[in-house]
Amino acid sequence: MPNLRELTRRFTTFQSLLIGFILIILIGSILLTCPIATAKGISQPFIDALFVATSAISTTGLSVVDIGSFYSLFGQIVILILVQIGGLGYMVFIALIAYHILGRKLPLRYGMMLQESLAGVPLGKAKELVKTVFLFTFLFEFIGAVILSLYWMREFSVSRAIYLGIFHSVSAFCTAGFGLFPDSFISYQGNLLVNLIILILCVAGGIGFFVLHDIYSLFVKTITHIRPRRLSIHSKLVLVLSISLIVIGAGVIFISERGLSSLPLGRRVLISAFQAISASTTTGFNTINIGAMTNTSLFIMIVLMFIGASPGGTGGGIKTTTFGVMLLFSWALLKGKRDVNIFNRRIPTGIVNKAFVLSLMAILLITLDLVILTTTEKASFLKILFEIVSAFGTVGLSTGITSSLSTIGKIIISITMLVGRVGPLAIGFSLIGRPKWAAFRYTEEEVFVG
Repeated sequence: MPNLRELTRRFTTFQSLLIGFILIILIGSILLTCPIATAKGISQPFIDALFVATSAISTTGLSVVDIGSFYSLFGQIVILILVQIGGLGYMVFIALIAYHILGRKLPLRYGMMLQESLAGVPLGKAKELVKTVFLFTFLFEFIGAVILSLYWMREFSVSRAIYLGIFHSVSAFCTAGFGLFPDSFISYQGNLLVNLIILILCVAGGIGFFVLHDIYSLFVKTITHIRPRRLSIHSKLVLVLSISLIVIGAGVIFISERGLSSLPLGRRVLISAFQAISASTTTGFNTINIGAMTNTSLFIMIVLMFIGASPGGTGGGIKTTTFGVMLLFSWALLKGKRDVNIFNRRIPTGIVNKAFVLSLMAILLITLDLVILTTTEKASFLKILFEIVSAFGTVGLSTGITSSLSTIGKIIISITMLVGRVGPLAIGFSLIGRPKWAAFRYTEEEVFVG
């Protein structure tokens, strides 16, 4: 009979990564079903606990219950730990212990799992990036928690204010969208300080650790007069696309939400920007009732959630760079160019192919979910589509149908959240198993398309 070590070797890197997430979800689900995890001391149904645990580890934020009132302090801390692990990736924690505490190298197999957790970063840079990830995470979450705690001390006791500050700072940076207020941040829709802190944390987590490190390096080189001083092509593309998507999304929401016309101009702008950033960074906080928004606003938010955040960050979606690469390829094809170029650099063909395959798999998953949920659920098509894309993009925004989902609906949404966190390609590789490369190529023949 094979031992555990031999058994794990039978799994591919992607299968091992997926199994790790599933095991953490099951542990979290079991803990959340314990009576000590609920405020009333009752046992939560396993399917609901599974849904919330999956939502937490995938940093989605969808929930079938109100987190702030249903769960006890123990239950909320379990959720917060799952959010922190899910936001950074559990392999990053394992690597931190191995690299910086035990002073050891990760075995090649676990190094490859770490590489996939960090969006394919080369193994030689993994150790440095792990340290960077934790430093930036601690920095942003600590500063955010301090500022939010100091503000909430005006409304709550010191201990409660500190707890609220820590919880929402971690949730915002990990783009999880879990909140302890029943209306998310609707009560603070006109509060500039709270809005800005939450949005800064969301954007920092959403643009990715690669970009954060790149910006930091540029800043250090600038003040120390070191050359060359420039951002990488990846960072430039992320920043251009992120800013463009947020501006377009906020503009559409501002124009289409005529129900906000009675509010001051500054508050309308703040609300529109908050929702666009929340959707684009896949955070999931809201300062307006999502279910009452116009179809135009809901549709543009669906687009933003589907595209999502950027690689190497805490957000979900197909990623901004994936969307950007497809746009660049389409433009190059229309212009009759052979290569896909940007900022005087050529994007490898493999990256272009990967972008299209990833997007196609995401569309197929959402389509399959739609076929099932439009049959099992009693909500409108747009609300179901919004829920599915929110789950896939690990966003957490909802029009209000989450708590009324059927058992089948909860299972489908849970699977979609997990796929969104691990990635459609990783799930596909997990199902296929070890790749088998052909030793030959067939004769080429054209197929007519378009």
